[in-house]
Amino acid sequence: MQIDAKGCHYRTLNQQIKDAVKRGEKHIELLNVNGQRYIGDGVSGDAEITINGVPGNDLGAFMSGPTIIVNSFSQDGVANTMNDGKIVIKGHAGDVLGYGMRGGKLFVKGDVGYRVGIHMKEYEDKIPVIIAGGKAGDFFGEYMAGGVLILLNLNNEKPERAAGSYLATGMHGGVIYIRGEIDKYQLGEGVEIVELKEADNMVLNKLISEFCKDLNIDTKSVFNKPFKKLIPSSKRPYGKLYAY
Repeated sequence: MQIDAKGCHYRTLNQQIKDAVKRGEKHIELLNVNGQRYIGDGVSGDAEITINGVPGNDLGAFMSGPTIIVNSFSQDGVANTMNDGKIVIKGHAGDVLGYGMRGGKLFVKGDVGYRVGIHMKEYEDKIPVIIAGGKAGDFFGEYMAGGVLILLNLNNEKPERAAGSYLATGMHGGVIYIRGEIDKYQLGEGVEIVELKEADNMVLNKLISEFCKDLNIDTKSVFNKPFKKLIPSSKRPYGKLYAY
């Protein structure tokens, strides 16, 4: 089914989406989206929601199950505290993506902004994943507590760094994989670069193959450069600040 979002208030639009999912609609296409916030927030189920236009902040927040496909760019706060499901963005995305994300996958074909993956966490078999095909701003993986962050830097022909400064500041769980080079000055406190193991290669192959399939990218072009693996060197990177 189709929903025309032209001139539609975000509350009205989101209620229409929730009503459609409750009715059992499996494929919902949104037309003329222009900055409406909170699309897909708190929605459960296995529906697929395709967005034509640019959604506003907090796309897919608290979502549990659906797949959202954005045929353009997206703004800030995508997958905020998301529980499950998948969000695929075919353009660039903004800041603070995956804040407190607890499960599911977020794939962005282009660049992402600042503080991506902040406070990501995992619990038992729920391991959130964010993959960005381009570059990232500062504080990538800040305070990360779990999950997987992958940065590919595919859209940059020049030998620029994939991420900005303060990389993984305060990180105390999870893992970050970055395609290309990293300078130590970029790293936050308590983070170290380690060699990949066979288990890491298996994780990368599986997740990147899915990412490339969803976004029509040649998988071979991703693996023509080595990856760096970042992990926390401590589970309490700032523990000494609070110890007496």
